[in-house]
Amino acid sequence: MVVVGIVLAAGASSRMGRPKALLPLGGEVFVTRVCATLQEAGLDDLVVVAGAECAAIGDAIATAGLRARVIENPRREEGQLSSVLAGLAVADRPGVDAVLVHLVDAPLVRVATVRAVMNAFSRTHAPVVRPLVGGRHGHPVLFARRVFDELRRADPSIGAKSVVRAHAADACDVPVDDEWACRDIDTPGDYARLSDPGPA
Repeated sequence: MVVVGIVLAAGASSRMGRPKALLPLGGEVFVTRVCATLQEAGLDDLVVVAGAECAAIGDAIATAGLRARVIENPRREEGQLSSVLAGLAVADRPGVDAVLVHLVDAPLVRVATVRAVMNAFSRTHAPVVRPLVGGRHGHPVLFARRVFDELRRADPSIGAKSVVRAHAADACDVPVDDEWACRDIDTPGDYARLSDPGPA
């Protein structure tokens, strides 16, 4: 199965007050931790969708010795779906079976969680695969090729959630023991309380 990772890092970070993708996390920054996690989980092809900090994000990834294509989303003000579609435009090619979409503000998702999502897709070929933590859906979210066009047609005001809802009956939820899959770091308070558990 060929799965391409799409890391969403183009948000304005208005509540945080500074770019979340470049926030320090141990000896890393958020975006490099996410990319390293996805690569360790087996994703060899990554697309990072960035905003105004595109060059700085690219530098951070290169300095960390990671492999990823960094692109800028010029339409990021239109919302998160615009970044998903910008990433999909780069990721989609013949032979790609799915994309795995991950938020840069959920940097501590465990490698095992990403692998569980990918393994579930390999088994089920479900249109949408999400981790499930105590009844709550988390990140990352995998979208199979058969829903790519639905993502492209989705209402920007609703975003990818409309595709997830449309396939609720045949989606695959993967129970995982990973609280970080449901934890977004959005505010200075979230960041101050962040306790890095170390490599998963």
